[in-house]
Amino acid sequence: MRDDEVLALHRSLVGIPSPSGQEDAIATFVGRLLQDRSADVLRQGNNVVAVAGQGPTLLFNTHLDTVPASQAWTFPPHAATVREGRVYGLGSNDAKGCAAAMVAAFLRLRSAPSPSIRVVLTLVSEEETGCKGTELLLPFLAERDITPSAVVVGEPTGLDIAVAQKGLLVLELVSRSRNCHAANARFLGVKNPILALSKDVVAASSIDWGPYHPDLGPVTIEPTVVSGGVARNMVPEEARCILDARVNPFPTVDEMVAKLRDVVEGEVLVRSQRLRPCEVPRESDIVRAALEARPTSRAIGSRGVSDLVHFRDVPGIKAGPGDTTRSHTPDEYILESEVLEGALFYERVARAFATLAARESTA
Repeated sequence: MRDDEVLALHRSLVGIPSPSGQEDAIATFVGRLLQDRSADVLRQGNNVVAVAGQGPTLLFNTHLDTVPASQAWTFPPHAATVREGRVYGLGSNDAKGCAAAMVAAFLRLRSAPSPSIRVVLTLVSEEETGCKGTELLLPFLAERDITPSAVVVGEPTGLDIAVAQKGLLVLELVSRSRNCHAANARFLGVKNPILALSKDVVAASSIDWGPYHPDLGPVTIEPTVVSGGVARNMVPEEARCILDARVNPFPTVDEMVAKLRDVVEGEVLVRSQRLRPCEVPRESDIVRAALEARPTSRAIGSRGVSDLVHFRDVPGIKAGPGDTTRSHTPDEYILESEVLEGALFYERVARAFATLAARESTA
């Protein structure tokens, strides 16, 4: 796939609206493109899979969906607008730049394959709404004897190599009391659950979660949604606060919940713990291959959650063209040069991984 074709593919992907849960059109488009290039293509819902080669399996994974467009865009969000080497458009950076680069790398590897490697390209749906697409895809792959030896998840990292990723733990604090007229609450001795909840939120924010992770830094926990009360002149019966916790491998979820319950007066509910943190040893073949493919890349930790959470039992990295700080912003963009560099990077990673795997098999 030539460079001009890679850029044309990227612009086409950006021009197809694909908010999470509505990826049929873009999945159909990219599936047909791969089929037209004689690739073996499978479709599961709005997930697209292409397979080439034989040997240890390297899986490329990235997502086709986007967040919704905000009203703050000054460029058309569902069209690729090119200005001085920048491609503006919703999803241009997160993660259609990765998708175009991975498709290009896959087709180049298929036409000039490395020895003894099977490359599996997975372009998935609903990553932005809970990493659901990959979660549904994995049993589908297992039924077809597609078990990865290593994984590269495409997200905008500036082609630095994320060797560790935080998990997401969603908690809810609940404070309960009984309704009464606001004028009578103090006289009746009724506890105001909003005041009680505010004290619990402050207590939760003051917890020491232990030593920093060397790549991921500290555990963070932020209150994000507060609810309670239906009338100006009535003390509510309950108040609630969602806590967004970005967690490391340690402390464990159970340890965190126990520590939180020790310092708050209200109830602590676990709303979601399925997106767990993950990390890969730096001496693993996929990390070595990535650093060999681009020696200027850094091994880093990532605060954001991605589909890498579904590959905790497989050596995996997160890396891709673009800059994470542009994601989910008005007038999101990626550089054309970044897309092309990403395609070359993914191809080189696969070839380096194949060389390492072949060397170890004969050692």
